[in-house]
Amino acid sequence: MNLSKAPMGWNSWDCYGAAVDEETVRKNADFMAKHLKQYGWEYIVVDIQWSAPNASSHEYEPFADLCMDEFSRLIPAEKRFPSAVGGKGFAPLAEYVHSLGLKFGIHIMRGIPRQAVHKNTSIKGTDKTARQIAKTSSICQWNTDMYGVDPAKEGAKEYYDSLFELYASWGVDFIKVDDICREMPHEETELVMLSESLKGCGREMILSLSPGPALLEKAELYKQTSNMWRITDDFWDKWELLYNMFERAEKWCTHTGAGHFPDADMLPVGPILQDYGKENSTKFTENEQVTMLTLWSIFRSPLMIGGEMTGFDDFTMKLLTNEDVLKMHSNARHSHQVWRKTVNGNEFILWTAADCEGGLYTAVFNAGDTDGTVDIPLTDLELYGKVKACELWSGESFEADGTLSVNIESHGAKAFRIIPC
Repeated sequence: MNLSKAPMGWNSWDCYGAAVDEETVRKNADFMAKHLKQYGWEYIVVDIQWSAPNASSHEYEPFADLCMDEFSRLIPAEKRFPSAVGGKGFAPLAEYVHSLGLKFGIHIMRGIPRQAVHKNTSIKGTDKTARQIAKTSSICQWNTDMYGVDPAKEGAKEYYDSLFELYASWGVDFIKVDDICREMPHEETELVMLSESLKGCGREMILSLSPGPALLEKAELYKQTSNMWRITDDFWDKWELLYNMFERAEKWCTHTGAGHFPDADMLPVGPILQDYGKENSTKFTENEQVTMLTLWSIFRSPLMIGGEMTGFDDFTMKLLTNEDVLKMHSNARHSHQVWRKTVNGNEFILWTAADCEGGLYTAVFNAGDTDGTVDIPLTDLELYGKVKACELWSGESFEADGTLSVNIESHGAKAFRIIPC
């Protein structure tokens, strides 16, 4: 799939972990369609363990008895996704999401269910069984649901073909595959086989790889097999994780391009971690959230909302609907870091990118603990003479000649579209 911009959507993990249900997915889809679709947000993604009937918290249910069809394929738990009754799978929910003008996605784990191997169930399209294609030495270290699949075994390709045939019949538009990115040297051949099955299923789907950190030396393989891949482990609302993302983004920025995007992970904004009996709002300050959206946008990371959208406040809505910042996310090209330097005790970070419609974007970040001012020589941006600039968050327009002087609050950011006069 040749995407000109990185995907934008919502994923249930930050709010509900393994316990999301159909009612919750539908109400978030309704909210996106009404309030966010017009700004480019379009994917609704159901995250992990949707086949576990009794999942009730953010934690995985170990060795759960999962819902599965006769061909060793996991299916939605009807207890949590009642429209799946009668073998319909996710087709009714996908149809509902599509009726809103949105796209539907699911999370899957690499491999074949352990329970399929233990029961030695059938594989569609072959006389081989789950036990015959399983790679039982290949297991996920943090989830008990699956064994790996051995690509060298007859029947392995038929298994993955049957998976994506099923997902295509449901109307799935986005597949997040877990336990396949970070361990690439060990599971590379399984990724290639999975990717080929997806591409041959007859329906276009985004392929997203998790978890990170992805391996920089495997960048070309990620590009050939997928559309996005995680450059970090799970990203949460902690300043140190956001600060570390600058280094990750600098390393990966040259591998961003049409159809393939390094993924800085979800945006933990608004209400998150909703299953602990109380509402938990993001611990990021407003400045830190602006920094996050600015970095993700100029870097061209996929933008996947993690919060419960129906609980968004005015600040969160303004954060996610700033048309100028989202246009930077869409139009930035050749993004890269220019410098990092300390001024009066604060660390400032400068990024720039070409605007595909002309001019350039630049983003300035204050990673220090106090407010501060930094002077940016326009020659650092390879600009000479007078320029017109617009700050994207405030909408302020002005002219500058020789130097751009920027005052930024602690842990905050400013972004500019600049055009030579």
